[in-house]
Amino acid sequence: MSDQLRSLQDTIQKFCEERDWDQFHSPKDLAIGLVTESSELLELFRFKSPEEIMALFDHPTKGEAIRDELADIFYFVLRFSQQYG
Repeated sequence: MSDQLRSLQDTIQKFCEERDWDQFHSPKDLAIGLVTESSELLELFRFKSPEEIMALFDHPTKGEAIRDELADIFYFVLRFSQQYG
């Protein structure tokens, strides 16, 4: 594992420990969170043509929403891997 990835996992671990979130982060709960956030990303693209989808990336608020959902997904991937290897 890269040092950067390990550093991100350590940051997330500290963040979660400060909030006592371990109790909410069973494998099932983290998998649910990952799917939920992935669905929220997918919802941004639903019923859109390929051209409309590409335009979302340049839109200030919709592009930010895409980036936010990707960050949420990445958080759950990192947290799951940090908790359960």
